[in-house]
Amino acid sequence: MAAYEPVRWVPPLLYGAVLLGGLYHTAADLDGGPGPTLWRTVGFVAAVGALFVLELGGRRRPAARVPILLARCSLIGAVVFLDTSGLSHVLFVLLPFTAYFAFGRATALVLGALCLVGPLAVYLLTVPGWYRDPEHVSDLLMLSVGLVLALAMAAVAVGEQRVRLALEEYAARVAELSAAAERNRLARDIHDSLGHHLTAMSVQLEMASDFRARDPDAAEQALNEARRSVRLALGDVRQSVRALRAEAPRHTLAAALADLAHGGEAPPQVTVEVSGDENGYGTPELTALYRAAQEGVTNARRHARATRVAVVLRLAEDVAQLVVTDDGRGFTRAEATAGVGLLGMRERVHLVAGSVAIDSGPGAGTRLTVTVPRGKTRET
Repeated sequence: MAAYEPVRWVPPLLYGAVLLGGLYHTAADLDGGPGPTLWRTVGFVAAVGALFVLELGGRRRPAARVPILLARCSLIGAVVFLDTSGLSHVLFVLLPFTAYFAFGRATALVLGALCLVGPLAVYLLTVPGWYRDPEHVSDLLMLSVGLVLALAMAAVAVGEQRVRLALEEYAARVAELSAAAERNRLARDIHDSLGHHLTAMSVQLEMASDFRARDPDAAEQALNEARRSVRLALGDVRQSVRALRAEAPRHTLAAALADLAHGGEAPPQVTVEVSGDENGYGTPELTALYRAAQEGVTNARRHARATRVAVVLRLAEDVAQLVVTDDGRGFTRAEATAGVGLLGMRERVHLVAGSVAIDSGPGAGTRLTVTVPRGKTRET
């Protein structure tokens, strides 16, 4: 069992009370007879002082639990033996109290029982008829009550510390999961935005290189489209930075999808059809739909060698459905699960309680269907 932090102020408070009570008892000569010898008083003060020192040493060496417990038992026994007031018996409650933090409940209960059995055995052996003496019976009862209260206080303190440690571990776990979720989100955003524009630039620059000698006008057009893709990429970067600063303005999904259709002479030709009202759909839902469309167009441009891509979005009152189809070379089921882009798209759609279906085959083109329910996420 891991050791918990003890309640530091309790032992010094009891030591101080016992020291003051014992000295007052000696000075006032409350016994009504000859006072204790000087060596006994000095020994009493020295033993209580050693307990104070032990508490300070225990704070600096928390790992030395067993030696500290044994030293505390010895010193408390010495204080009880040297004290003439009888008040020092209260120090016995510290043994199970401090053991609860260092060793756990079982050890504390055993020590508590021993602290009660010890005085009882002394009475049985040295005080005939003690059970008829109200003072002795009262001492045992008060010691029992003190032990119960000490164990209860220790249990409450340990429980509070256990809950606090659990909350700290939970908070650390939440922070770790939040950081992982944010890394995944940033990875999706980088892939979906910059990846899309970089793919377009790559295709356009290859066209410019291929047509440089044969068709300078087509090469120039491809370079212009590459420059446009650079500007769009820079715009996406600035928008992402504003989003991280909570400054990003909201653009309509229809306008964002229309930008996908602007491809100039670079294949494939993209057509976009949007119907319905996007009001009522949250930003996460609209972003998931746009990124899915962007991923479909990017894959058609990068991998499918398609000549035509159709993006159709239906925004109904309860659900939005996006369908992206191309006439490219298609791919197998294994290829559909291997891409990072498709994985990120599925993650993004699932975060808004949506679904993704891909219908494709070699030479048969690809049909991507994304369904997102309305009102499943809130604006953030």
